[in-house]
Amino acid sequence: MGSMTELGYGWLTPTLSYLMAVLGSALGLRCMVRAVGSTGRAKRNWLITGASAIGSGIWTMHFVAMLGFTVTGTEIRYNVPLTLLSLLGAMLFVGLGAFAVGYGRHKYRSLLLGGLTTGLGVAAMHYIGMAALNLHGRLSYAPLAVVLSVVIAIAASTAALWAGLNISGPVAAAGASLVMGLAVSSMHYTGMDAVIVQVTPSTAPLPGATLMQFVFPLAVGLGSYLFLTSAFVALSPTAQERAANAGAEHLRHLPAVPR
Repeated sequence: MGSMTELGYGWLTPTLSYLMAVLGSALGLRCMVRAVGSTGRAKRNWLITGASAIGSGIWTMHFVAMLGFTVTGTEIRYNVPLTLLSLLGAMLFVGLGAFAVGYGRHKYRSLLLGGLTTGLGVAAMHYIGMAALNLHGRLSYAPLAVVLSVVIAIAASTAALWAGLNISGPVAAAGASLVMGLAVSSMHYTGMDAVIVQVTPSTAPLPGATLMQFVFPLAVGLGSYLFLTSAFVALSPTAQERAANAGAEHLRHLPAVPR
């Protein structure tokens, strides 16, 4: 069995990956708040944007963290279709969870269903992403650590969706995002702790792309998407702000009361 390291760049990759998880969570929660105060097409669009933000954030977190993952005795390549499937799966499952909460008639039942769906999506993203690894050898997993990682993913997702429905105010939202980022990172490193690598030395070329050839540019692109979308959402008024502006505009056009 080859020795592994997850801190090939020191604490740089865990820190950057955590920040990406926080950014995706913050944007997703902000979109959830907007969705709760919206109806019709606007509600649907906010839910889709929130799901894409959280899905992109957790995927980028996973693969930025993987920059520091090396195995002694073998190179690592990534299966491109499986890597893309892990991204699409994350967005799809998070979207299902967001829509379950956004359109559910029973608040707490919808919250539990949404948290379960989203959490399973986070876990599926992680393990599909791990299945995309090609190396000289094979991966296996410690069952208890895998179960714990899935439980963490479900709990974190449920907490995030609850926060999206109940937390208002920038300070509380920032705190919820920090906690959600920590939970997603914890799920990742718990899942990585479950990994057992058995290396089979070989000089045969490995199929797939290196992390820098494919995954890193895609992660940079998704990170840019998150930053730009965050700016758009921050500048977009909430339903309450639009109502307040409309009220102020209405009062401004009322005729003056004669004295």
